[in-house]
Amino acid sequence: MELAQLRALRELRDRGSIAAVARALRVTPSSVSQQLSALARSAGCALTYKDGRRTALTDAGQALAAAAVGVEAALEFAAEAVRTFQEEPAGRVSIAAFHSASWALFPELLAEFSTANGTEVSFCDEDVAQEDFPKLVSDYDLVIGHRLANGSPWPVSVRVEPLFYEPLDVAMPVSHRLAAKGSLEVSDLRDESWIAVHQGFPLRGAIELISSLCGQEAKIVHQINEFYVTARLVEASDCIALMPRYTIEQRIYPGLVLKPLVFPQLGRQVDCLMRPEVIQRGNVQAVLQSLHRISAQLLNP
Repeated sequence: MELAQLRALRELRDRGSIAAVARALRVTPSSVSQQLSALARSAGCALTYKDGRRTALTDAGQALAAAAVGVEAALEFAAEAVRTFQEEPAGRVSIAAFHSASWALFPELLAEFSTANGTEVSFCDEDVAQEDFPKLVSDYDLVIGHRLANGSPWPVSVRVEPLFYEPLDVAMPVSHRLAAKGSLEVSDLRDESWIAVHQGFPLRGAIELISSLCGQEAKIVHQINEFYVTARLVEASDCIALMPRYTIEQRIYPGLVLKPLVFPQLGRQVDCLMRPEVIQRGNVQAVLQSLHRISAQLLNP
């Protein structure tokens, strides 16, 4: 039995004629008759009969029309529950992010949603290869991932909310031969020793691009995914590395300097990934609004 069929039967009971039902539902009388016939076949018994020129309900039709009222009431109750759920900011939102985004975004989110507004946030760090970020939406409501700006896009199976674009600079110790330069050319980086992220992570491809433009294979001496460890190693060595401009607190590393590349201008896109249906929740929308605001402040402190 379909809702439209039950609705036609109920309207016939209340309005008394197929013509009146057709006008109320804005369909043709023939369409109403077809709905009633299909409903009778599903019920396995006659629901209407001819009373002169009028179509009336049998006892079974009267019983089913009364039941249809309950069906419509239940559906309206369910629809209202969904609307309330979508608008209600209360409830827990689980969020995963890679390390530097966790450092930059999580404290602000925690401060905002620790107040008594009903929304709770649950954090987890997930530093994975680019191809694995979309898989995390099965385990978390929101997943903050990153990819090179000119790299492969996220799959269409996830909803993407762009947060911010972050340039990538070349990090080096203050004693480095290039530290006094305002900006760098690719040719400046020939024969340098690199601290790189692991294979499959977005910034690894950027280092490989620089090395290919230099006409040589990258000399990678250390593989570190955590930028704060990388920053300490850069300070303590003669190695260079690629570092994000906004999500690293450079002030706590006095022995480190960041220099932009003139060409290619490298950067990563930081996005929030989720299953398409998650955006319907009011608490998720509230967290997303805060993520956009915090991201804007990060770029313009």
